[in-house]
Amino acid sequence: MATPVRVRPLSEHEDATLLRIVRGEGRQDTIRVRRAVMVRASAHGAKPPLIARLLDADPDTVRDVIHAFNANGLAALDPHWGPGRPRRITVEDEEWIVRVATTRPRVVGRPFTHWSLRKLADYLTTNRTHPVVVHRERLREILHAHGISFPAHPDLEGVHRPRRGRQAGPDRTSARQVA
Repeated sequence: MATPVRVRPLSEHEDATLLRIVRGEGRQDTIRVRRAVMVRASAHGAKPPLIARLLDADPDTVRDVIHAFNANGLAALDPHWGPGRPRRITVEDEEWIVRVATTRPRVVGRPFTHWSLRKLADYLTTNRTHPVVVHRERLREILHAHGISFPAHPDLEGVHRPRRGRQAGPDRTSARQVA
């Protein structure tokens, strides 16, 4: 049987830092706190299965945290997230979207006088020269980043409607007088 995984002897600085994290002083990151609890419990003699039961974690996770702490020290407490999904829309695609959005639809062969997000997204998807598949929300974000917006109606661009007051309900007093 293999020997149980244990944390290496802690320095005074590491022990003080772990204690500060566990007590909640400073940054309150739950992953960091849980990992600090695992390391401190192991330093005080608890075995990974017991630590896992106390924290409702998997014993393999506890062992992984202990191994990472032994190898990297306090840096092992911080989560290292991946870079995420690669971008589907390239910089060239974004430039193309801006170029098309600033062009009148009739110039590119569409029978409208102005673009809407739906019309522009449809054109970009079905375009034969440079097809770009983009959803309306992402398209709105790209256009907003470049200072481009489509008004609800082209004649209303820059016109602000005054706020309407509270709408009147039915006039019940006149109905009583008639009866």
